[in-house]
Amino acid sequence: MTASDMRDLGTARVTPDGDDMIDVSIAKRPPRPWTWFTAVVVGVLLAQLVNMMVRNPNFEWDVVAEYLTSEQILKGLVVTCYLTILAMFIGVVFGGVLAAFRIADNPVLRAIASGYIWVFRGTPQLVQLIFWFNIALLIPVLGIGIPFGPTFLQSEANSVITPFLAAVVGLGLHEAAYQAEIYRAGLLSVDEGQIDAAKSVGMKPMSIFLRIQLPQAMRFIVPPTFSQIIGMTKATSIVSVIGGAELLFSAQEIYSDTFQTIPLLIVACIWYLVLTTVLNFFQYFIEAHYAKGATRSASTNAGTWFAQWVSKGLRKNRTRTS
Repeated sequence: MTASDMRDLGTARVTPDGDDMIDVSIAKRPPRPWTWFTAVVVGVLLAQLVNMMVRNPNFEWDVVAEYLTSEQILKGLVVTCYLTILAMFIGVVFGGVLAAFRIADNPVLRAIASGYIWVFRGTPQLVQLIFWFNIALLIPVLGIGIPFGPTFLQSEANSVITPFLAAVVGLGLHEAAYQAEIYRAGLLSVDEGQIDAAKSVGMKPMSIFLRIQLPQAMRFIVPPTFSQIIGMTKATSIVSVIGGAELLFSAQEIYSDTFQTIPLLIVACIWYLVLTTVLNFFQYFIEAHYAKGATRSASTNAGTWFAQWVSKGLRKNRTRTS
C-alpha cells in the first residue's frame, strides 16, 4: 500500500477497497521541549523588565503622565504629522514620475531617473536635510523668471528656507527615490502576458494600466509603501538637528530646562508608538483589500492584531443584523 493509493475520509485513511484502515484521530504533535524552554526564558526576562520599569524610580512615570498631553508636546506631535503627510505626498507623487521615467522607452528619461535615484539613495538622509537647510550658502537669492533672462520674483534664501520647509523638501525628495523603486518593482511584478492579451483585444494603454497593471501591482506596492510611511514618521525626528519644532525637538526643549531626560524621551517614544500603531491599523485593511483573491495574506504584527479583532467584530455584527 502506498500513500497515493489512499484518500482522506474524515479522521481515517483507507484504501480504495476498504482494507487496512489507518486511524489518525489519535495523532499527536511531536514533543517540543525547546518551545517550552524558550517560553519560560522569555517570560522570566519580561517579568524582570516589567519589575525594573515599575520599581525603578528613575523612570519617573508621574513626570511621563504629566507631560504626555502637555501643550508643547502636542504641538510637536502635530508638526510631526504635518511633516510626515507633506513629505510622503512629495515622495509618492514625485516617485511616481520617476518610476514612469525609469520604465519609459526614452533613454534620456531613464538616465535622468536613474541618476536621481543613484544620488538620493546613495547619500545619507541627515546630510541631505542639513544641505537643504544651508542652501542659502550656495544660492543666496532664490528667484522665478525666464532661464538666462529676466527675473520676475526673488527673495533671500534665508527668509524662504525655514527649518520646516527644509525638512519637507529634504525628506520628500529623499523619499521619492525609494518610492520610485517600489512603484517600478510593483509594476514589473505584473505578468507581461496579461498586458499583451489586453493589447490584443484593443484596450487602450490607460485602461490597461488602471484595470490590469495597477490593481495587481498594488498588492506589492502597499506593504513597502506603508513601511516607508512608518519610517518617515520616525525619520522626522532628525529634523531636530536643524531646529524643526517636531515631537523630539519639543521633548528636548523641555528636558533641557527640567533635566528630566529619560521621562521626556519616554513621552516621545509613546507618541511615536501611537502613530505607528494607527498606521499599522490602516495598513491591515488596505492590504486585505488588495490581497483579495491572492494567496498572500495581509501582514500581521502588533499593530494589525487590533485591526483583525475589529474586523472580526464587524463581521459578527453584520451576521447578527442580517
